[in-house]
Amino acid sequence: MSEFKQTFNSSLGKKLIMALTGLFLCTFLIVHLGGNLLLFRDDDGYGFNMYANFLTHFPPIEVIAYLLYLSIVVHAVYALVLTIKNRKARPVSYASTNKAPATWSSKNMGLLGSILLLFIVIHMSDFWFAYKYSHKVAYKEYRTDLATDKTTSVDYVPVSPNFEKSVSTENNIEIVRVKDLHARVANSFSNLLYVIFYVIAMFAVSFHLVHGFQSAFRTLGWVHRKYTPVVYFIGTWLFAVIIPIGFAAMPVVYYIQSLGK
Repeated sequence: MSEFKQTFNSSLGKKLIMALTGLFLCTFLIVHLGGNLLLFRDDDGYGFNMYANFLTHFPPIEVIAYLLYLSIVVHAVYALVLTIKNRKARPVSYASTNKAPATWSSKNMGLLGSILLLFIVIHMSDFWFAYKYSHKVAYKEYRTDLATDKTTSVDYVPVSPNFEKSVSTENNIEIVRVKDLHARVANSFSNLLYVIFYVIAMFAVSFHLVHGFQSAFRTLGWVHRKYTPVVYFIGTWLFAVIIPIGFAAMPVVYYIQSLGK
């Protein structure tokens, strides 16, 4: 067996892979939140629907997306392998407990990861899979007066079942027809149980990242007294506070709006 294989088959190698895939997923969360904030625009879903279409039809983005899916699987599998290996190595608890402080999140990464994996499966099935491979997503037609920049929208029914998007201009009116993922999001977030599960999952994201982000840098050996406080600050405030709150706000706001309809 080569030294390369020996390295990545070792516990340290698996932790390195988890660290790298974890940091890649952290980067994705920032981009994904930025795109999802378009849901808060008062444009009947125009910005978000265009964003969703771009993500699923721009080849470089699609390649990155499949790397993302692979990273999720690898991260989850290696986490499971390391957990099982650690338990087999210490099937019986130590007679004297370790007095070193450990956070709740660091001791429950397996539970948090399991909640997140379940959430990802449900979330991707409800949105990504439905958008890409089913006919459960409706369509919207947006008409923008290029003179006044005013946009109106109506439901649209395509003639072809394989229709994805069209852009045309008639009499100084830009006509955009596109899949209406925004409507599916609004419908899903009108379900209280779905909203509750989504918020719980964002709590899991918060606790998972507050430990995982900092742990990834330690695993990679990127530890320095000058930069470690910066890593802790970013891990705590950006990944454990701002990003989870940003994601959790979406279903809560949409559910409250649905009560008024």
